[in-house]
Amino acid sequence: MSTKHDIASINDIKLLVDTFYTKVAEDDILAPIFNQRLGNNWLPHLEKMYTFWQTILLEEYTYNGRPFPPHARLPVDETHFNEWLSLFTKTVDNLFIGEKADEAKWRAGKMAEMFQLKIAHIKNNPLNIL
Repeated sequence: MSTKHDIASINDIKLLVDTFYTKVAEDDILAPIFNQRLGNNWLPHLEKMYTFWQTILLEEYTYNGRPFPPHARLPVDETHFNEWLSLFTKTVDNLFIGEKADEAKWRAGKMAEMFQLKIAHIKNNPLNIL
């Protein structure tokens, strides 16, 4: 058994992302949402997530995009975000330990909070566009 270490490289990011989305693809709550959007074409999403987390955690600026718009009109609610965050946190905790691991969990929590607020705003103001 290997000792846990902190998130320090793109290989760590890939391990985190791949492990997490394997769990998402098997999750009763989240899999239907992801499968509806991605179908059998998960690779582009995974590659985008590698660059997103590489930029956020390693400060290696490889991500170019806006993370919220693709999520704006998904049929998700607090239950989905709670499940997503729970799976993400467990994945990080199972694989890593350290400051970057803690930062990943904190950032994921803030992202889930922000996305929920924005989605609620859009649902309550359907004429708004992104």
